[in-house]
Amino acid sequence: MMRVETERLIMRPWEERDRDLFYEINSDPEVMAFFPMRRTREQADAFFDTLLDRQKNRVTFSALELRETGKCIGFCGLHEDNIEPHFPAGTVEIGWRLVTRAWGKGYVTEGARAALAYGFTQMGLAEIVSFAVHDNHRSTAVMERIGMRRDPGSDFDYFKIPDTHPHLKRHVVYRISAEDWRSKKGGH
Repeated sequence: MMRVETERLIMRPWEERDRDLFYEINSDPEVMAFFPMRRTREQADAFFDTLLDRQKNRVTFSALELRETGKCIGFCGLHEDNIEPHFPAGTVEIGWRLVTRAWGKGYVTEGARAALAYGFTQMGLAEIVSFAVHDNHRSTAVMERIGMRRDPGSDFDYFKIPDTHPHLKRHVVYRISAEDWRSKKGGH
């Protein structure tokens, strides 16, 4: 499991003490504006248990805490998932989700840059992708700030989004290769 420290942040494995925060971010209408549902406590707890189990032997999003306070503010990091046919098995994505009180402070950009560095230097990845709902300009702006480039030919309608939410189906894809990351001096 990834453990990375930056000037202000620590990306670390999930711990039981993060359960309430995980529920908070997954039930907040503002945080989940680009998702078709808000998770109930039971749903958030079930997903949290999955992450606790998954992090034992697979790449998954890391808890993101403030170094100064030790408080978890959400997650950021790398995640391997099966999103075929849109991405081949083994594709690693970068993603994030924070409590609203942590928005606008540059935490996601700082954490995402560190996660890219970890993926390319420690894991030896050739490429990292990210994707978001077409209108999620906050997330796509982060993707651009960390050096990712839009790949319009890979945009897709996400099969996990129900037909009851057509405005959330279209997802845009961003990518960065290890070579591009190195040439951009680590995404800066």
